[in-house]
Amino acid sequence: MPVLVITGTGTEVGKTVVTAAVAATALAGGRSVAVLKAAQTGVGPDEAGDAQEVARLAGDVTVAEVARFPEPLAPGTAARRAGRAPVRPGEVAEAAAKLATEHDLVLVEGAGGLLVRFDAAGGTLADVAGLLDAPVLVVTSPGLGTLNTTELTARELRSRGLELPGLVIGSWPGSPDLAARCNLADLPDVSGAPLLGAVPAGAGSLSPAAFRSSAPDWLAPALDGTWDTDAFVTRHAP
Repeated sequence: MPVLVITGTGTEVGKTVVTAAVAATALAGGRSVAVLKAAQTGVGPDEAGDAQEVARLAGDVTVAEVARFPEPLAPGTAARRAGRAPVRPGEVAEAAAKLATEHDLVLVEGAGGLLVRFDAAGGTLADVAGLLDAPVLVVTSPGLGTLNTTELTARELRSRGLELPGLVIGSWPGSPDLAARCNLADLPDVSGAPLLGAVPAGAGSLSPAAFRSSAPDWLAPALDGTWDTDAFVTRHAP
């Protein structure tokens, strides 16, 4: 799996922290890692973006961006308002393929959800995954409302013939409510994909050393971690 595309079911679901956890776990296993942000929005030229945050938390990863735009909007909208050329799926795929020749693992992080538009032609992260023939890891939220967005994302991936290896909950609360606990069983059911991890809420605020040592405990063996899905679900079952 030289390239893994990471998308969310929406914004603020913990996608960047999950990307960092996957990167840190791969690094701990002795693999070289590159992180490619397809389109960074909402940051200035000299500010740290999502890929830089992954590097801060995970460690020695190669960081790359295809483009960045200053306003916190969908990439296509942000590019138009900035009067700049948009990101094209082919550019992202080409950058990822080049990084894959030099690294054991390339993580391509999207912006928002799977179908957020890069350009006026409707190019999306799903198109990038299709060009790369890469699996797409879906980061989802744990609580009420997540079943609909997760199922829609999974259906779109399958309609395009794209591989969905599993789901990672991006921000598992310290005191999960009934909906979150029920969703541990319901998320795999509606998506047809296994749970491959749960990152604790606030994990991005840990020191880099603590984050790196803990990251494998949040991810299942399919992502090179030690997280026990069955034990976690049983512990939190309603």
